[in-house]
Amino acid sequence: MQYIDAFNHFFPKPLWEKIQTFEGAGKNIGKRMQNIPCIFDLDERFTVMDRFENYRQVLSLGMPPVEAMGTPEATPELARLGNEGFAELCAKYPGRFPGYLAALPMNNPEAAVKELERVFSANDGAVGVQIHTNVNGAPLDDEQFFGIFETAAKFDRPVFLHPSRGEEMPDYATEDKSRYEIWWTFGWPYETSAAMARIVLSGMMDKLPNLKLLAHHLGAMVPYFEGRVGPGQDQLGKRTSTEDLSHVLQNLKKRPFDYFKDFYADTAVFGSRPATVCGLEFYGVDKVLFASDSPFDPEKGPGYIRDTIAVLNSLELPQGDMEKICFKNAQKLFRIE
Repeated sequence: MQYIDAFNHFFPKPLWEKIQTFEGAGKNIGKRMQNIPCIFDLDERFTVMDRFENYRQVLSLGMPPVEAMGTPEATPELARLGNEGFAELCAKYPGRFPGYLAALPMNNPEAAVKELERVFSANDGAVGVQIHTNVNGAPLDDEQFFGIFETAAKFDRPVFLHPSRGEEMPDYATEDKSRYEIWWTFGWPYETSAAMARIVLSGMMDKLPNLKLLAHHLGAMVPYFEGRVGPGQDQLGKRTSTEDLSHVLQNLKKRPFDYFKDFYADTAVFGSRPATVCGLEFYGVDKVLFASDSPFDPEKGPGYIRDTIAVLNSLELPQGDMEKICFKNAQKLFRIE
């Protein structure tokens, strides 16, 4: 079996070194990142990858989002450093890295569109773009970001949605921060699901019918809450007394449920077999891509790759379905060999 890991994270050297010059760099990029060599050390990355046969990675940046690293004037340089670093890696090691997901300075939408135009026109290995589920707190269906999705659709390149949420977003109105890392455990799946809902209900997918979207972590909460996004959202507005939402469903060309089914998803669920079964049942084998979310496992690299492969093997799927999930869907979506 071949494997194209569609969603994993790395910082190319030029960007990593630039980040280290920031005041309080260790705090800005997160304590966890600094202690995971596989996310910035190429030799360590190769050591991990070599443990798996016929295994390649489509690279994308780790957290935090580029837009959280600086001002709108500073972030375009950071995005370019990341993208140029990835392009160099893809050119130098095509057998390991068949492509990358572009990073964007989302707090500068005009510059983000220009950078996306640049990388997709350059044909330098950018096979898609990674966008986080909010932009420093702003929703993705805000009009200022529409041109970014429009550009991705124009080039027929997928948008990969990565959750973004921190402890500064409390779980209770009486508190000023989220405790016990609930912001990550349950907050991130909610973040992705909320972003998907805003994209669906805003009508963006009707305006951009060619837009391809992938929701990280097997579609987050959506497969498990099929009943809520199905017959539940067919009653949109019935539970709201503060505004009239009757126009939302009237303006959509399909049921909300059908748009949620149009997303792609990946297998990065930290080695959970029940979650994998649920996600595959909802999306089907044609819409799911192999991904590990490496190197954020307890072993700092190989754990989630190994566990995800083991879960897929345990499902005893037909050979053709396994090939779709493990590499053929990625080949088709990314348009790579």
